[in-house]
Amino acid sequence: MDAASLLTGLLLGALLATAVTLGVVTLLARRRPDDVGLEPVHESLDHLHRLLAGMERARATAHGELREQMGTVGQASAQLKHETAALVTALRTPHVRGRWGEVQLRRVVEVAGLVEHCDFVEQPGGTNDQGAGVRPDLIVTLADGRQVIVDAKVPFTGYIEAVQATDEAVRRQRVALHARQLRTHVDALAARRYPTAFRPAAPFTVLFVPSDGFLTTALEAEPGLLEYGFSRDVVLATPSTLLALLRTVAYSWRQERLARDADQVLEVGRRLHARLSTLSGHLSRLGSALGTTMTRFNETVGSYERSVLTAARRFDDLGVAESPVPTPEPLEATVRTLRPAEPAFDDDDDEDEDGAMGRNGTTG
Repeated sequence: MDAASLLTGLLLGALLATAVTLGVVTLLARRRPDDVGLEPVHESLDHLHRLLAGMERARATAHGELREQMGTVGQASAQLKHETAALVTALRTPHVRGRWGEVQLRRVVEVAGLVEHCDFVEQPGGTNDQGAGVRPDLIVTLADGRQVIVDAKVPFTGYIEAVQATDEAVRRQRVALHARQLRTHVDALAARRYPTAFRPAAPFTVLFVPSDGFLTTALEAEPGLLEYGFSRDVVLATPSTLLALLRTVAYSWRQERLARDADQVLEVGRRLHARLSTLSGHLSRLGSALGTTMTRFNETVGSYERSVLTAARRFDDLGVAESPVPTPEPLEATVRTLRPAEPAFDDDDDEDEDGAMGRNGTTG
């Protein structure tokens, strides 16, 4: 129920109440001709009159607002109709239709997480095996270096006419026309032989349909259209199916990068292991040389004590020397040899062992 109907009902109710009130007044006038008894009735009638006047003003205001809103809705509807007609007219133009498909394709590729000039290239030029120049809308590079060709130029004039048709028979006719146009485009796309112009390339071409409704409507008239495209090495893909395909490609790219990084880490580990082996050999030879040096030093100290200091002490006994000759101390430290790495180490044991070695003067 709108505002005008509601106000009309209230007005009728008020008129009915007025009639009832007048009837009551008439009865009271017959019983009491005195005007003093009619004062409350006059007051009630005045109040009712003011109430009816206010309701009439409110109804007029609401009616004016309703008329203004209906005018605004009519203008918006006319503008929407005009813009829709302009859009339909623009989509009937081949280059505008192709550009719209390219924009839709780029949006899908960006949502899939691919990076331009790294994972995909737009409109590259090439020459097929028949010597004809071709230019697909997009080439997606797979992780193994292969390329997938995508073309977005799809005719859908029949679909627009089917949507605009008011008669069911005309609609079915236009849907059949749309299916035939799409089938013809599949043949034309297969004849361009895109995979032979870009190598290494996958042995099929993706026909990007900018809207799921385009393909669904075509499948109503020709359910075997997908199988026909497969037989011609053409894969019909809508935004949803192409997004799933490209996300799979992007995932394979990420896995390829992770595998490449893992190979680099393995190579760095191998080099580090080889250098550690060389360093261990140097440390072993240095420790052996230090052990030999300490042994030779102790032998020299022993010979010095036996042969030289014995004679020098006689000078001390005779009082010839001003101060006694100091006696060199032999080195008691031992060189720590490298041991094979154990599966696990206890930090406390290492600290005790290091501390003990430090107190004993152990080097290593």
